[in-house]
Amino acid sequence: MNAPTGPIYAPWPRKSDRVAVNADVIVRRPREHNFRVRIHNLSRHGCLVDFVSTPQLEDRLWVKFEGLEGLEAEVCWVRGYTAGVEFMKPLHPGVFDRLVAALS
Repeated sequence: MNAPTGPIYAPWPRKSDRVAVNADVIVRRPREHNFRVRIHNLSRHGCLVDFVSTPQLEDRLWVKFEGLEGLEAEVCWVRGYTAGVEFMKPLHPGVFDRLVAALS
């Protein structure tokens, strides 16, 4: 099945550079079960996520990396099943560096 072809929402300005990764994480939306998704890049402030269903702009969710508590995040742009999410609290630089090393 092809991804939906809806409008492309302009991304919010990025607060930090993103690092290319290719990893699976767990995502949970309010009142829904957890599901596994793939992320393609990561910054201290957010990541690029391939969803299993089309997310909505400004959806709240939690992104769970192995070894960390779930990070509350908000969808800031959407294109089909792919979206950019911004963490409500940025990752600490040391935690970010350790996470990138583990995912690379």
